[in-house]
Amino acid sequence: MVRPYKVKGFKRKKREEEEYYEEKEVKEEENEREKTAAEVEEAEGEEEEDERRAEEAVDELPGIPVVPSNANAGAGVIIILERASLEVAKVGKTYQLLNSDDHVNFLLKHGKDPKNYRPDIAFQAILMILDSRLNKAGRLKALYVKTEKGVLFEIKPYVRMPRTFKRFSGLILQLLQKLTVNASGKRDKLLRVIKNPVTQYLPLNSRRIGLSHSAERMVKIQDYVNAANNDVNLVFVFQATS
Repeated sequence: MVRPYKVKGFKRKKREEEEYYEEKEVKEEENEREKTAAEVEEAEGEEEEDERRAEEAVDELPGIPVVPSNANAGAGVIIILERASLEVAKVGKTYQLLNSDDHVNFLLKHGKDPKNYRPDIAFQAILMILDSRLNKAGRLKALYVKTEKGVLFEIKPYVRMPRTFKRFSGLILQLLQKLTVNASGKRDKLLRVIKNPVTQYLPLNSRRIGLSHSAERMVKIQDYVNAANNDVNLVFVFQATS
């Protein structure tokens, strides 16, 4: 009987190939772990550098002091946007956030002036506030918005608002219908409708500052803010209208 040398050699060759690929996979996994660890260290270093640069940048910002001192760790800034044109109505078969560009005929049909429906002003104001150095430095304590209809809602300072007006309209529509907007997969309420008046949510040690183009007496905001005590929360009130 002939001995199956060929079959035996084939099995040995196959076993060597399997061992080779196993060793190769182990080396690839080790290299991947080393690469991931290096990327994590690099990302942490970049974050520390970004934080350092942000601190240097906010030090140069004139006007409102954005870098809290040790004695002023609890004080901050609260912003209130009033008369925001954010009104929802049923247009056709769907509810929509009314604006002067898309709903001119609807507004005229119901005897309303289209120029008074400018939700884009509130949209731009909210983006500017949340993207400001003041907020990035952690000094923005709260942001409240009150609509023309008297609906009051709160926006958390750490919310990442939509960058397009269309998505913003959908978000506000959801908020005004469901009264809250939660974080994805969490119970944290990023936006929520709250009861009036807004003064009940302001700290006791706060100074309210109204900003208007029709004010009788004008002051330099930098001098006015610097004159406030370090433990006083500054409350700025704006009008989100044209």
